Amino acid sequence: MQNNTPSYDLSNCQGRKRALLIGINYFGSPNQLNGCINDVHNIKAFLIKRFGFQEEDMVILTDDQEEARFRPTKANIYSAMQWLVSDAQHDDSFFFHYSGHGGSVKDVSGDEDDGYDETIYPVDFEDYEGESGQIIDDELHDYLVKPLPKGCRLTAIFDSCHSGTVLDLPYVYSTKGTIKQQNLFKDAGIGLLSAGMAYASGDKDGALSSILSLGKQLYQSKNVEEENREKNSSVADVVMFSGCKDDQTSADAQEAGKSTGAMSYAFITTLRENLINPIKNY
Repeated sequence: MQNNTPSYDLSNCQGRKRALLIGINYFGSPNQLNGCINDVHNIKAFLIKRFGFQEEDMVILTDDQEEARFRPTKANIYSAMQWLVSDAQHDDSFFFHYSGHGGSVKDVSGDEDDGYDETIYPVDFEDYEGESGQIIDDELHDYLVKPLPKGCRLTAIFDSCHSGTVLDLPYVYSTKGTIKQQNLFKDAGIGLLSAGMAYASGDKDGALSSILSLGKQLYQSKNVEEENREKNSSVADVVMFSGCKDDQTSADAQEAGKSTGAMSYAFITTLRENLINPIKNY
């Protein structure tokens, strides 16, 4: 079988840096969350302090802001995703973070093994008819991944329910050290939350190993059939961390007396305490 998988190239991340951070607490709704905006503030400070991102190169969408263009509506999220990847070049480094509600809807395109698309919920999702207010994984892939050129890095974090394959990447890597095909395993998910739990229980080596090996392992499996390797492939250097599998839910946690997403907290804590030197050129 001919291999049509695009040629792949790692980014050195020494080009432009941009970040899009989205946190939605859904104030006043029956399903209000408490830690999502805190997640955004924590991730923002972490990127600036540790990885050289500049505040002027960030777009922050949270539902505590009064200015309409900075509220995480469906339209604003679309526009912000376009901004994030616009004019992307080799060795650029982009960062996407979403903390809020996630869900799943029936797949109509036939590209999901479990029959469902994974979604995120903008703050105004109830203003739309039926399920059309949600943003599905196909759209997230089209907006965030497809426009990226060879050698451009996108790091994405989804701290939300049902987020295991929400970016529709061709491979998923479990914390058990195995690579799974997205379209063959409905329970596939990155599950960084498990790495965070391993760290919290004292298994620092396990958490460290899971994260450090992620980028390489995503593209080194020789057991994945060529036809599935081509699915949703990208020439860009794209890595996503998710808080749970497609069939799981996430929840707020309490850390240091403040509400936070468990996955966002685990991500920052693990990198801050273990990985600064190995990835200082991120």
